[in-house]
Amino acid sequence: MTLLDQIGHEKQRISERLTRLDAERTKLGESLNELEIAQRALRRFGEKAIATKERRRGRAARSAPAADAAHTARGSQQMQGVSLGDATLNAVRAHAKGASADELLHYLSRKFGLTARPNHLGSALQRHRRAGRLQKGAKKQSAATG
Repeated sequence: MTLLDQIGHEKQRISERLTRLDAERTKLGESLNELEIAQRALRRFGEKAIATKERRRGRAARSAPAADAAHTARGSQQMQGVSLGDATLNAVRAHAKGASADELLHYLSRKFGLTARPNHLGSALQRHRRAGRLQKGAKKQSAATG
């Protein structure tokens, strides 16, 4: 084989290798783009899905400081497992002589780790009244006897 043939053969081999590398680079670039898209989607929606999944298992939400602060600011539950309605009914029953809305909110926070907005507490109390589990007193809430 002559020197020109060897050079031509080597040139062809390198050209084929470059073609394979370009194809692999394109494929890896597409995979990288898909992963970046998935990462953005998880940043946007993943925390909610993970929190929901962990809540179903009965675990507390993830302990990321920023996530905890965001949940607290929005007034969501701190402890999982007790609904606002059940906790509200327990709070009213614990205050047999009656309690103001502020006292109930404080009790929910202390005993159940719940932070609730006043309008949500009012809605929960109203649902219990309509169901006959509570009766409305003069100014304070009292548990229905029976």
